[in-house]
Amino acid sequence: MRLAYRFSGLLGTVYRRGNLSFTRDGNSLLSPVGNRISLFDLKNNKCETFPLATRLNIVCVGLSPDGSLAILIDEEGAALLVSLIGKCVIHQFYFHKPVHSVSFSPDGKKFVVTKDNLAYLYHAPGKKREFNAFVLDKTYYGPYDETTCIDWTDDSKCFAVGSKDMSTWVFGAERWANLIYYSLGGHKDVIVACFFEENSLDLYTISQDAALCVWQCDTELDGLKPMPPKDAAKEKKAAEDDEELLEEPKGEEIHGKADPSEQETRNKVKYSRVAKYFFNKEGDFNNLTAAAYHKKTHLLVTGFASGVFHLHELPDFNLIHSLSISDQRIASISINCTGDWIAFGCSGLGQLLVWEWQSESYVLKQQGHFNSMVSLAYSPDGQYIVTGGEDGKVKVWNTSSSFCFVTFTEHNSGVTAVTFTSTGYVVLSASLDGTVRAFDLHRYRNFRTFTSPRPSQFSSLAVDSSGEIVAAGSQDSFEIFIWSMQSGRLLDVLAGHEGPISSLSFNPMKCVLASASWDKTVKLWDMLDSWRTKETFIMNSDVLIVAFRPDGKELAVAALNGQITFWDHENAVQTGSIEGRHDLQMGRKELDKITAKQAAKGKSFTTLCYSADGQSILAGGLSKFVCIYNVKEQILMKKFEISCNHSLDAMEEYLDRRKMTEFGSMALIDEGGGGDEGVAIPLPGVKRGDMSYRHFKPEIRVTCVRFCPTGRSWAATTTEGLLLYSLDSGLIFDPFELDIDVTPSNIHKTLSQKEYTTAIVMAFKLNEKKLIQEVIEAVPSSEVDVVCSSLPDLYVEKLLEFLASAFETSCHLEFYLIWAHKLLMLHGQKLKTRSVKLLPVIQFLQKSIQRHFEDVSKLCEWNIYNIKYALAISQQRGMKRPAEETPGDEEELDSDSDYLMQEVHKNNLSS
Repeated sequence: MRLAYRFSGLLGTVYRRGNLSFTRDGNSLLSPVGNRISLFDLKNNKCETFPLATRLNIVCVGLSPDGSLAILIDEEGAALLVSLIGKCVIHQFYFHKPVHSVSFSPDGKKFVVTKDNLAYLYHAPGKKREFNAFVLDKTYYGPYDETTCIDWTDDSKCFAVGSKDMSTWVFGAERWANLIYYSLGGHKDVIVACFFEENSLDLYTISQDAALCVWQCDTELDGLKPMPPKDAAKEKKAAEDDEELLEEPKGEEIHGKADPSEQETRNKVKYSRVAKYFFNKEGDFNNLTAAAYHKKTHLLVTGFASGVFHLHELPDFNLIHSLSISDQRIASISINCTGDWIAFGCSGLGQLLVWEWQSESYVLKQQGHFNSMVSLAYSPDGQYIVTGGEDGKVKVWNTSSSFCFVTFTEHNSGVTAVTFTSTGYVVLSASLDGTVRAFDLHRYRNFRTFTSPRPSQFSSLAVDSSGEIVAAGSQDSFEIFIWSMQSGRLLDVLAGHEGPISSLSFNPMKCVLASASWDKTVKLWDMLDSWRTKETFIMNSDVLIVAFRPDGKELAVAALNGQITFWDHENAVQTGSIEGRHDLQMGRKELDKITAKQAAKGKSFTTLCYSADGQSILAGGLSKFVCIYNVKEQILMKKFEISCNHSLDAMEEYLDRRKMTEFGSMALIDEGGGGDEGVAIPLPGVKRGDMSYRHFKPEIRVTCVRFCPTGRSWAATTTEGLLLYSLDSGLIFDPFELDIDVTPSNIHKTLSQKEYTTAIVMAFKLNEKKLIQEVIEAVPSSEVDVVCSSLPDLYVEKLLEFLASAFETSCHLEFYLIWAHKLLMLHGQKLKTRSVKLLPVIQFLQKSIQRHFEDVSKLCEWNIYNIKYALAISQQRGMKRPAEETPGDEEELDSDSDYLMQEVHKNNLSS
């Protein structure tokens, strides 16, 4: 089994915190997800998470105007310069303190970063290689409190900075003679946003108490006068002299004054407040949390702590409409370049919404699980993943688009287990509310609810290979309940365990159920023999999880002592064991009194899953690692680190001594009163503010791991979300039975001599995908039958696997379908004897064909509808005037039909 698995996607989490940004074309949206970043393609309905991560959660994102670069800054001020084209890190930089906002200038030559009460102007990285991509140009002083927001003028000459001290400062990006700095007041609360008017120095400022000030400038942008060259040269020389004295170059410093003297303001730019508006103050609207402004359409969007947003037209402040999209605080707003789509991020529930305000409809509406995910399951064809969370929701995700397309909310308590039936159209979920529910993926409804005679909390779930028998294990009554899927009736209650049931698993090939319990036993129940106990295995410790191998011949058991044991359940013989306690490599929590090494002695694996071919086993637990073991050799093959996010707890192996004081860990101190979350610091006698608010760090853990039935990927539900790891064949050279004569030139030579079978075999020996594709596509369709019949058995499986992957990217559908059809017809009987080994390949092929079938069938239905519509119109016009038809009418009718046929043709081409 190849272990070239790479991180390929993050599902289940769409937004955490930070600012949302639309790309240059306005069709895609960048959203910070913990310490990673996701790109949502809204036109093609796809989501992609970049394979890079910061050390802590991302708090602000700066996107360059050309859309090729992004600056990601985390909670401590560590920045990554990222290429959005290559999806890789170009440069790393440390700002030493938390950064509040970052913004590129419209010309892309500079960017501003605000931290503490300062604004720093940097030269933006260019297209040439540079030793240091971030070069400081100027440092701006002025605000007394922390800075909150930035906005640039359209020509990149000036920028405005808002502050928590209720003031807004306008600075010149260059030293203008009539504008170096300007301070604006007029507000009674924190400045949330400031925006320049299009091609103007006129300014809008918005504060947290829902007040908008309109500022008019007496000078146009063209009226800004450059500093005389003599003075500029003197200042540059003085700055160079200062830099020689300093260890670090700080660039030019500009000190602003809140109340400059009359002499300093003479012949300078002046601002005057022409209007002040207040938003609706009913309810909680007065706590304004986010705002965005589209300069071309003069559209202002404001979000509030109550989940309401307003659309206003400026400068007249006309309300277009107001809507409530959530019951949580709106943390970020962004408008795309055309001004049609508005993106909202709500960090409380992790919601991401894209709203088209003109048609008043959602373009995108996604939300992850509110609490952590507990379980997951792949559909039999690997196209879908179902997840269950502690928030009581069951969500189904599409693996190709990474979007959730249905959410079931019928459970009243946390979901503990989910699974698909063998058909792939029914999802089953068990919950602590005492129900097991069956959901139909055709009609998206809960069509069966299974309950027990006495209320029980279900902790585990299993369904047999036929999909007819459902079993659930109870946490409190120590019993296993068996229901019929067909009738929904309770068939039997299996008693015998003396502790809570921790796991259930059906044998894929036989009617045998394995149950694990905290009473240190694993019991096998025979379904065909009155549900009697067939075998009982005694363990040394409490059993946490059981899993059957895909061929049903082996049983894996994970216990509380950290051991994974393997059993031949037919003969009740233990065939091997793995001591996995030390492979978990636990981290030390901030408040732990003992070291990570000592804490690991009491830890164990809580989830197991066999690979599709049964040769390896995945294991995860309360750790940031997922281990993959070779079952036969019983050795650790690889450890996957699922997260490097230090915003989560239990990530460090050793405690940071800098955080330890004589009174204990600094983690015990609750810093601040949650001002960033819109909660004021409570003072005596003040009723506003949440006294119970505490900041906590969630602990990193893996709750469930599952291999895809196709064998091409595996998934894990973690504190971070649902992580996908896929086989990446493009990164490795993996030849097969390579010979000295097998070279690309020899393969092309053999191909030119029309020895197709030999060329295919040679291409598979070299095992380069592009070369294999070139050889197979060079075979004429008339020769496919002959080539398939003469192909050695060893290469039939490899060709099927290649066809399955080629279906995902190639447009030659019919050609590859002919190949697949001929291979299966000619080699079907031989393949059947190796069905267990070939099952992942066949399922991968089925998944690829099924996806194309769905796409093409939708297109065909649309074309049939268009043709019927064209015929109906032509018949209707023909019936109206059968006698008086003139040549002109016929031409008109023909032109209508031609137009519709052209539309059909366009649809086909676009698809």
